[in-house]
Amino acid sequence: MSQGAMLQNFNWQQLQNGSDIRGVALEGIVAEPVTLTPAIVRRIGQAFVQWLSQQTHQDPRSMTLALGRDSRLSGPVLLEAIAQGMTQMGCNVVDVGLASTPAMFMSTLSSGLQVDGAIMLTASHLPFNRNGCKFFTAVGGLGKADISAILTYAAAGEFSQAATPGQVRSDPFLETYAAGLVQLIREGVRHPQDWDRPLQGLHIVVDAGNGSGGFFVRHVLEPLGARTEGSQFLDPDGHFPHHSPNPEDPAAIATLCAAVTEQQADFGIIFDTDVDRAAAVDAQGREINRNRLIALIAAIVLREHPGSTVVTDSITSEGLTSFIEETLQGRHHRYKRGYKNVINEAQRLNEAGQECWLAIETSGHGALRENYFLDDGAYLVSKLLIELAQGQLTGQSLTALIEDLQEPAESQELRLKIQAADFQAYGNEVMERLTAFCAAQADWQVVPDNYEGVRIRCAAPQEAGWFLLRLSLHDPVLPLNIESNCAGGIDLICQRLRPFFQQFSALDLSAFEGTPQEA
Repeated sequence: MSQGAMLQNFNWQQLQNGSDIRGVALEGIVAEPVTLTPAIVRRIGQAFVQWLSQQTHQDPRSMTLALGRDSRLSGPVLLEAIAQGMTQMGCNVVDVGLASTPAMFMSTLSSGLQVDGAIMLTASHLPFNRNGCKFFTAVGGLGKADISAILTYAAAGEFSQAATPGQVRSDPFLETYAAGLVQLIREGVRHPQDWDRPLQGLHIVVDAGNGSGGFFVRHVLEPLGARTEGSQFLDPDGHFPHHSPNPEDPAAIATLCAAVTEQQADFGIIFDTDVDRAAAVDAQGREINRNRLIALIAAIVLREHPGSTVVTDSITSEGLTSFIEETLQGRHHRYKRGYKNVINEAQRLNEAGQECWLAIETSGHGALRENYFLDDGAYLVSKLLIELAQGQLTGQSLTALIEDLQEPAESQELRLKIQAADFQAYGNEVMERLTAFCAAQADWQVVPDNYEGVRIRCAAPQEAGWFLLRLSLHDPVLPLNIESNCAGGIDLICQRLRPFFQQFSALDLSAFEGTPQEA
């Protein structure tokens, strides 16, 4: 089949992953079709130019777009293909090279670059053979409807060719972006003796997972005076040879905990591949992620904006709610999973008159209103570093801010695979019947004002917890998140739930293996 025929018959919409594009760019260990070839990506770049031209009423020949990539092996070839497609339409291109996703958004606000939009080539923490595109204008990241429209334009392939192609120039914008973080930290700490080096005397270890985050050591921490010995996996390597570049991955966070402990460091930071997510480790080698990370940044934000609302995703704990609302005197608003969902909800609340300065997922996607509601892992940890440095001056521990956070004794996620053809309808039926089942239990209460799935509070003293059953955003899976404040509480909750799920023949209940059955 010719390339033209292949592109004509290609299923373009399969590439949509919410508000991103994701696909297979290289052959992997498991045989699967490559869906992001240079020819396909070239069309996607042209489709973005066409979409942006229609949105802004600009001629492509007057437009300039920025292109960046993470450390993936397919990145350079795909970036070259996108640039070629754009310049064929007369658009000028700024090749940023290695970048972070937040830096690519900030490029659209830079007076130095003066670009009309940007594309970041990344597939976040996914395996080495994946890649994708995230799109930005000065307004922010594109939404689901925008991605669908771009893919529709790509499928049609009706692009005008300019008589004179656009030009490509290079600009290492990541350094400019890093300089903004340096200034943020200097102004935040306001060190009375050493303004330029407010992190002097602090030992900070960074794990970049061989993604794009190594710049944080060279261009942020070291200029600010921090010691960084023991930092690891800073060099870009698209094979990701040491661990998954994912702050949620237990093996990845364990390597950072070990490094912080071995180095006797004051703080540890871990980024995902494209640096829009982060997690941390304290001086005792304890993880600061998920509920603990949310609680810590919420304590900082609510001190700056008392009484405001913190928006999180649906699987945050009851202890976090108590901490935000009772200890910090703020408001906690749980919403749907998906970082764009959380950010969009925070923006909606502000427009409705409910003050909100923080939107954050348990995955580590954290967005602050002061920073354009951009999910930016480097900005998030910069806020923590300001607090760390100020604590060094006053003798206050950073984690003292969350000493009143009640953490569950147990936490677990079971993923129940749906083997029905229409998995969404089947999953919704399971959740509907679960609601009725739980409502009939004397010591289980359906949690009101819940925006995703079925959340149940388990009031029995020996369970003292909650669970949430929801339908995955993209996959035929019902994730079941369970937490308990009692040792053995999860087993008791599972023991009561298992017979209910056994009624559904199209559910794979192998995730329940090892949990007790009802006597």
